[in-house]
Amino acid sequence: MKKIEHIGIAVKNLAESNALFARLFGKDHYKVETVEREGVSTSFFMMGETKIELLESTRPDSAIGKFIEKRGEGVHHIAYAVDDIYAEMHRLESEGFELLHKEPLTGADNKLIAFLHPKSTNGVLVELCMDNTN
Repeated sequence: MKKIEHIGIAVKNLAESNALFARLFGKDHYKVETVEREGVSTSFFMMGETKIELLESTRPDSAIGKFIEKRGEGVHHIAYAVDDIYAEMHRLESEGFELLHKEPLTGADNKLIAFLHPKSTNGVLVELCMDNTN
């Protein structure tokens, strides 16, 4: 893993949260994107070399919808940039970490992504991210 790529924060209302975080950070978000497959709308803020991703559920049965229903708004995951997501997934699985998917998925911000199950990472949802330049 190279660096923290972004920190994902689950929010109930993306527009209201964009305004709140713009006031907090002193700058506006740079991108809004919807990932239909995941049932989520996202917004990104750049903070130095790390991004903050706000995630709003677009349907109640999405992972973010379920997260907010169970835990409320707050930090949802930490994402790490990797050079080769396939090799990193293999390495982590061989180290005993549980992957939520056997193959990377297409995520927001032009990334290939994969998640590690929080029960294998002390309760932290870990996301692997690799630029998808295809």
